[in-house]
Amino acid sequence: MTKRILNLNPLSAFFFCWLAFLSVAVPEAASVSRENAVVRAVRKVSPAVVNVSSEFPSRREISPFEGDPLFERFFRDFFDSGREHRYQRSSLGSGVIIDGRKGLILTNAHVITRAATIKVTLNDEREYEASVVGADSDSDLAVLRIQAEKTLPAVPMGRSDDLMIGEDVIAIGNPFGFSHTVTTGVISALNRSIRANNTVYHDFIQTDASINPGNSGGPLLNINGDLIGVNTAIYAQAQGIGFAIPINKAKRIVADLIQYGEVPQTWIGITVQDITARMAHYLNLPDRNGVLVQSVEPGSPARKADIQDGDILQSLGGIDIRSTEDFNSVVRGFTSGETVRMTLLREGKPVRRSIRAEIFPAEQAAGLGYNLLGIRVQNGPSGQGVMVTEVRPQSYLDQIGVRAGDTIRQIDEITLADVKDFERAMVRYRNQ
Repeated sequence: MTKRILNLNPLSAFFFCWLAFLSVAVPEAASVSRENAVVRAVRKVSPAVVNVSSEFPSRREISPFEGDPLFERFFRDFFDSGREHRYQRSSLGSGVIIDGRKGLILTNAHVITRAATIKVTLNDEREYEASVVGADSDSDLAVLRIQAEKTLPAVPMGRSDDLMIGEDVIAIGNPFGFSHTVTTGVISALNRSIRANNTVYHDFIQTDASINPGNSGGPLLNINGDLIGVNTAIYAQAQGIGFAIPINKAKRIVADLIQYGEVPQTWIGITVQDITARMAHYLNLPDRNGVLVQSVEPGSPARKADIQDGDILQSLGGIDIRSTEDFNSVVRGFTSGETVRMTLLREGKPVRRSIRAEIFPAEQAAGLGYNLLGIRVQNGPSGQGVMVTEVRPQSYLDQIGVRAGDTIRQIDEITLADVKDFERAMVRYRNQ
């Protein structure tokens, strides 16, 4: 066999080795440089992000004058009946698995409101019917449960009390039905308050990451892929900005939803009133900043914290209070056991207190119906509503014709099965 002998001079040998280095080293270096922190975070969390779709019956009145604004208005104003058509409407949103062993999913309450059936689709296209563990419209959070064959991937929980303005964030969701869409941005602001659907929501994370209706309920992540917020698209006027519920707040609400099925109404035990121009002049408050503490209930958290009648409450939980509406909105966002800081004026001097919110006492709930509405009730027949047993003369309900023997089946969004439901409704709406 003939042996071939190659003679390479030093220059050609160097060139040959350099080419070999390029063929191996360059692609490897390029691959590493493209896999940045965002890619790693999305890869880690995407299996825990789900699509939530809900279907519910809706009633639409069909006008014989449909298409003509003038006659449609006439129809609405003067005709009580028309042809009705019932149909199913699908609501698309997002959710994130927070407990893979129990199949628990966190999403927005408005995504599943009035839903007859709720479907959850996983990243691998598996579909499950979900049940509602609990929902809270005040915080716009809900917890769902699905029964999976094995443990599901869950998102790692982060924290939202150390967030920095300018910090990179990642949003994952299903905007307009496009599943697992990833958007990135930065934290634009913290502790934002926004008004939507006649409700003021407090303590939001504001971001410039694109958040559209289908993103509602999806996760907001930090650069490490930890859950720091729950995206919400309740603010319809938002363009180029998005909002998320901080995860520290969400954790407290989720714990209540899992334990009670709802967020128990909290109580601090004070009644407040707006400060009029005359009161502001008398109290030497030129900017009318705050509300007047009208009364402090005995044994309440406020009494324990030395809040006094006549104090001017100016901030609660770090949020400026300028009206009774502000006060009620902030208090509704508290969870039981939460400690809140207060800033007051007492005889013109600033006073700071900390107050621990508690669950509204059951023994006080029993008397709210008579105090607020002027009626006493008992369980109705067959567990359908409550029956009025007494009406206070000259009360509002007396004036509109409510009489003993009448049955009440619903108060606002709360359906009444018994007296316990009635008391729960009274506690919920006592300050409205």
